[in-house]
Amino acid sequence: MLEQVENGLEAVMVVRVDEVEMDEMWSFVGFKEQQRWLWSALDHRSGKMLAYVLAPHEDSALLKLKALLQPFGLTHFYTDAWGAYLRLLDSHHHTVGKANTQKIERKHLTLRTRIKRLARKTICFSKSIQLHDIVIGLFINRYEFGRTI
Repeated sequence: MLEQVENGLEAVMVVRVDEVEMDEMWSFVGFKEQQRWLWSALDHRSGKMLAYVLAPHEDSALLKLKALLQPFGLTHFYTDAWGAYLRLLDSHHHTVGKANTQKIERKHLTLRTRIKRLARKTICFSKSIQLHDIVIGLFINRYEFGRTI
């Protein structure tokens, strides 16, 4: 749903999303013990990616993702049972389970298929966190958000 918002000097169109699916996907840089996680959020109805964060598997990554999602006016979250979600999301606006996270799980499978650095068993991997984040970020920005870079 589009909503027009006045920000002082101009009117800005803001997309409102009621429900969001959130999940994290594991990858590694250099060796499997050096893990890197893609935290992402999708519109539950349309399946479009709203935001993502590349970070360690820590609560601070979820806080960054929540900050990116704030302008959407979310009312409900669907996630798995990872502890960060249970600690940082209000239980009245949060549903845990696989029944409502099918779109994001499918999106992650698609990303693993298209970006070999995300595949679990591969000889194609990043040697630096910076390069890892750049390659994945460029792909997501191009194919999910339509930004030509």
